[in-house]
Amino acid sequence: MKKILIIEDEINIAELERDYLEIEGFTVEIESDGRKGLNRSQQEQYDLIILDLMLPSLDGFEICRRLRKTSAVPIIMISAKTEDMDKIRGLGLGADDYMIKPFSPLELVARVKAHIARYERLSGFRPDTNDELQIKGLLINKSSRRVFLHDQEIPFSSKEFDLLLFLAGNPNRVLSKEQIYANIWGEEALGDLSTVAVHIRKIREKIESDPSNPQYLETVWGAGYRFNNT
Repeated sequence: MKKILIIEDEINIAELERDYLEIEGFTVEIESDGRKGLNRSQQEQYDLIILDLMLPSLDGFEICRRLRKTSAVPIIMISAKTEDMDKIRGLGLGADDYMIKPFSPLELVARVKAHIARYERLSGFRPDTNDELQIKGLLINKSSRRVFLHDQEIPFSSKEFDLLLFLAGNPNRVLSKEQIYANIWGEEALGDLSTVAVHIRKIREKIESDPSNPQYLETVWGAGYRFNNT
């Protein structure tokens, strides 16, 4: 049974989310304090975290930032704030999705299922495939979902890893933002294409010696992105 952690200080909202998720067979735990929610998420194993942005003691941005140092667990960030910069910041810190209140609990359940299924699908590689990709000092281990640059491990969020693996698995091929979004987020994510650019920027900051002059993730203006393995 899949286990979900809801970090939300509005108890009525958290309990409503829990009720809908439990109907679908999920085990759900609730934490209303930001710092306690972070500690709980680090001490226990969860399949997905629903994370409110505005929380007492520690906000959702900081929780997401700290979690992404050690964990690739899918994170859906929830907020009443509608500003694009908050969404871009949340996704840039490693959140897999961003939902604005008020929203349909059924939509939340659909997104939870989609993110867990996508995470499991992208983690479950066939045994007869090569488990590692090595490109110019960059090593991507598929089964452990770990990335190393010149033998030093680089922390990646779940979506950052999925995106890097997708591009590296299609070397020297130009992929449009639409193709990337469809393969990594899928239609059920209901987001926008700016999400792709945000994640590309974050990956470049982690693997490129000069993000403004990338050697791995190249921009092909007017067409999309290309992973250069030459």
